[in-house]
Amino acid sequence: MTTIRAAVTQVAWTGNKETMIARHEEMTREAAGNGVQVMCFQELFYGPYFGAVQDQKYYEYVETVPGPTVERFQALARELRMVIVLPVYEVENQGEYYNTAVVIDADGTLLGKYRKHHIPNLPAFWEKFYFRPGNLGYPVFDTAVGRVGVYICYDRHFPEGWRELGLGGAQVVFNPSATKPGLSNRLWELEQPAAAAANQYYIAAINRVGQEVDEFGPDAPHFYGSSYFVDPRGNFVGEIASKDKEEILVRDLDLDVITTVRNDWQFYRDRRPDSYTRVTTP
Repeated sequence: MTTIRAAVTQVAWTGNKETMIARHEEMTREAAGNGVQVMCFQELFYGPYFGAVQDQKYYEYVETVPGPTVERFQALARELRMVIVLPVYEVENQGEYYNTAVVIDADGTLLGKYRKHHIPNLPAFWEKFYFRPGNLGYPVFDTAVGRVGVYICYDRHFPEGWRELGLGGAQVVFNPSATKPGLSNRLWELEQPAAAAANQYYIAAINRVGQEVDEFGPDAPHFYGSSYFVDPRGNFVGEIASKDKEEILVRDLDLDVITTVRNDWQFYRDRRPDSYTRVTTP
């Protein structure tokens, strides 16, 4: 049996970047002390969710990859022998910004990055003001704990990317998010378990907690936590995290279940890509 111990965090905005980074370092060390081997943080982990407004001052949160924050967590990953999935605000060239997640192996190696493909543009989620659409495909990374993929927040509404990750051999897919109440509540409960069952891998759904009133005023989105893991049958692995508290959610994932489920339900054998002509038609 191949079982890995995985964790995700849900954290409230502290008010500045440095304390957010320090808070996540502290939580990473705590998780390592609990035997965690792979860990993912929430979307844009070191800042507020600035998609709530359209303001150029938040461009100041961009960093290169590699850059100071990535290198800091590379050193931490190496020290703790932990795989870390690190969602950051990336600058490629001046004025070319991406919503990115970096995957760092347990020896500190930067394995690569995923850039969010699907960029929303609606009230409280003005992301097209900040991000270009991802252009690096749907990579799956060979890590010390297995094959890891990433999808980011709004991406989860699009089934095609989930399948791309499955075809790439993903065993665990992390979906760091910033999700508020409203239309999303039912989808938060439904979509990721359905995607896990349809594609037969584990999914970790990560959300923020709290309301960033000091940053954006009383109309700031209220993030409802409720992070969770689901298995390749679409079942929750343990309890769902709280709606309003900071938390490190730790779960043991038996990767052998993936083989069992794929043998029981031969979705990858029976799929018919030759017949799906409209899916990739613009």
